[in-house]
Amino acid sequence: MAEAGQSDVAKRDRIVRRVARELRDGFYVNLGIGMPTLIANHVPVGMDVVPYPLESEVDPDLINAGKETVSVLPGTSFFSSAESFAMIRGGHIDLSILGAMEVDEQGSLANWMIPGKVVKGMGGAMDLVASARRVIVAMEHTTRDGHPKILRRCTLPLTGFGVMQTIATEMAWIEVTAEGLVLEEIAEGLTVGDVQAATEARLIVSPGLKVMQ
Repeated sequence: MAEAGQSDVAKRDRIVRRVARELRDGFYVNLGIGMPTLIANHVPVGMDVVPYPLESEVDPDLINAGKETVSVLPGTSFFSSAESFAMIRGGHIDLSILGAMEVDEQGSLANWMIPGKVVKGMGGAMDLVASARRVIVAMEHTTRDGHPKILRRCTLPLTGFGVMQTIATEMAWIEVTAEGLVLEEIAEGLTVGDVQAATEARLIVSPGLKVMQ
């Protein structure tokens, strides 16, 4: 399989570059903690989005939800959690991009806790998946020990049921439909069999299946 031995950095880079192509001018976008925050560094040419700062631009007073330093542009607005959740719950977020520990063929995702382990809380994930106009899950296709993360049914406590529209991994681009999970794009060097072998849920192969750019 072409993915064998590929570094975590290379996998994440492929995922975030592909997801960044879904951004549009004028969108209000939420980037979840972890891998999704990297998408800001791969915004398509012609779109005006704030990237990660260079070391010379770091301001220790400006951090994101992942406790990372960020930069701002003229026109940036700072607001409270109350206003943030009003925007989310009011349906004003065009696109929410989140990581996940599990997803399933019903469009459900689990990304906030593993039973028996200490958790800091669910944050705003449940509100985001319930209220954003579109939800994309960006994650590695399997766990570190090779078990599928795209399942028939999630086994971990759900963040949301039937809430996501797209799954992006280093192996594939998958759309969630009423008929099931449709394999729309596949990483170069892989076969449909490779992707299905790493996926518990049944994949429907799109007639227009293409190589993921």
